[in-house]
Amino acid sequence: MARIEIAGLGIEYELLGNAGAPAAVITPGGRYSKDAPGVRELGEALVEAGGRVLLWDRPNCGASDISFDGDGESSLQARVLVELIRALDLGPTALVGGSAGARVSLFAAHQDPAIASHLVLWWISGGPLSLMRLGSAYCAELAVEASVGGMEAVAAMPGWAEQIERNPRNRDIILQQDPRAFIARMERWGKGFVASETSPIPGWSREDFARVAMPVMIFRGDPADLFHPAYICEQVQALLPNAELADAPWPGDIFARHMTSDGKFFVDWPLLAPAISSFLAR
Repeated sequence: MARIEIAGLGIEYELLGNAGAPAAVITPGGRYSKDAPGVRELGEALVEAGGRVLLWDRPNCGASDISFDGDGESSLQARVLVELIRALDLGPTALVGGSAGARVSLFAAHQDPAIASHLVLWWISGGPLSLMRLGSAYCAELAVEASVGGMEAVAAMPGWAEQIERNPRNRDIILQQDPRAFIARMERWGKGFVASETSPIPGWSREDFARVAMPVMIFRGDPADLFHPAYICEQVQALLPNAELADAPWPGDIFARHMTSDGKFFVDWPLLAPAISSFLAR
């Protein structure tokens, strides 16, 4: 475990494998930590195949600092990831992630294409139902709590419990926010989850997709997965200059199963390691 300050934020991270090996960074979904079951196991499998792997807690996740800066949470996290890769001198790095981790990886590759050797993405969120759900969970619910009970109510939300327990400073960061400014920020952040008629990624143009020109592998979604619809993966793949689709090594309803059972969304991720390692070795 290690901690570094990036853009004024304390960021927890861990490096697996030997210095000098081709680097990859794994970004999980939701506001989950790098310690969520399945994330480290995927990293260890990639190390076994000869890589070096960065595990990290994004801002607002795990033991890293909470921040409400920037135009959106994903773009904030992407900016920190770019600076983290450069601060650790990893060189061009494969950006690997699912769900919110796919979004952050895409945004990081777009912000600074030179830091990304490859992209590996799965569970790409998109479509009206998925984006409405995300906008509500990540933005609207926080704004409602702030409007009714102030920042004390926001700090008491279950979604911040782990972050505050692992990094008590995070409670102070939340309480220092002005409620009115915080609500305005959540309104701005929420715009990133408004479905577009012209793009699978809200706010992205064809020029934005063209900027992400490194090799990309996207594991197919499933038509039954309302959170990560198959057609979003297909549309993103079609718009990226150098992307291919691959079949995921699990049933299409796996995400829904984990939602209704143990909630350990990432436990199957190590199954991706052979396909990822093969793709990165080309």
